[in-house]
Amino acid sequence: MNKVCYQINLQQGFGGGEIYTRFFSNALQQLGWQVTLFVHKNASFWQKLDMPGVTLVPVGSYEEIHGHLPAERSLFITHSPAIGKLADTLARKHILASFAHMPLYNRNPEPFRPYHLIFAVSGHVIDSLRAAGIDSYYEEPLYGMADLTRPATRQATAIRAASVYDWDLRKVRDRLLSHLYPTWFALKPAEYFRKRKGLTLGIVSRLTPIKQFPLMFGILAPIIRQFPDVNLEIFGSGGYASVRDLRKSINPIADQVRWWGHQNNMNAIYPQLDFLLTGLPEKEALGLNVIEAQACGTPVLAVNAPPFTETVVEGETGYFFIDPRQDDGRDFARLLGKLRTADGKFPDPRRATTHLERFSFPQFSQRVERAMDAASHLLEVTPCS
Repeated sequence: MNKVCYQINLQQGFGGGEIYTRFFSNALQQLGWQVTLFVHKNASFWQKLDMPGVTLVPVGSYEEIHGHLPAERSLFITHSPAIGKLADTLARKHILASFAHMPLYNRNPEPFRPYHLIFAVSGHVIDSLRAAGIDSYYEEPLYGMADLTRPATRQATAIRAASVYDWDLRKVRDRLLSHLYPTWFALKPAEYFRKRKGLTLGIVSRLTPIKQFPLMFGILAPIIRQFPDVNLEIFGSGGYASVRDLRKSINPIADQVRWWGHQNNMNAIYPQLDFLLTGLPEKEALGLNVIEAQACGTPVLAVNAPPFTETVVEGETGYFFIDPRQDDGRDFARLLGKLRTADGKFPDPRRATTHLERFSFPQFSQRVERAMDAASHLLEVTPCS
């Protein structure tokens, strides 16, 4: 069988799914697969990523992919199940697989129905597929890896404040602000990061609804206010409403918070933090930022629930706290009190070598090889519709 794989990722924003697509494609290449990746023509970041040998095919919509389909029966893998009528077309003639990059809790499972095989990025996501009655999932979680490569400015070390907004140009408000805000921001004096005295917690993430930061800080901000030497540094950008809601929720600690916007130089950011702070768990699929932080030696503070219990080792790579919705943040307050008196003696995740090895490229490649063997078997035995 020819080892040919077609991937589809038409996201126009650069986030965790796109990072995953990059290192998944590189693993396929290393395993001897010929990879073609359909991308959106407006997503210029793909050209800046290091994916040697991957053929990029820019299109404007899922419908345009119809004109590029191979004549021979092939394997297609999409990074979003919601690809419209293209899913039925591909499933009739080809083997169609999809990544589940998000848990299905409170989500519509129907887009997954046409797929022959579903790859989930964590056990948490597999549990959500099972709960939704989807049984075509591959049983081993395809955990991601620490990939700190970002488009451009890879060697930069200085951290300069940037815009906190991702504009949705489909909205009139955002189109207007996308012209006005950059002009206003450019007039501000440049601000560069320097770590402040005290305990530094960091958010390193796209500011999206799945993180549930406004809900979490609605409970935790009054707790953090009790500890004026605790600093919160926010690295990431989001939509107008997401940023607005987060600002409102952290208003009680506004003088303890700094915003740094979207950043590329992740290797420079993580070592400046005492702890990475995650969001709430149930809508999170895995948390590549959790894996990245640990690889850089930065421990993690996370709610004691999946998927974080799959990626953090209590006391070795970070600490868990009770979901603040269950105890009004009392356990988080206890943890902050403990950390403030630790005199900087925090866990170094890099010492947890066996744990970190699970999220290395060699082990990721081994997981991909087993998953692709399963997909190849379907290609051989599954008849066309």
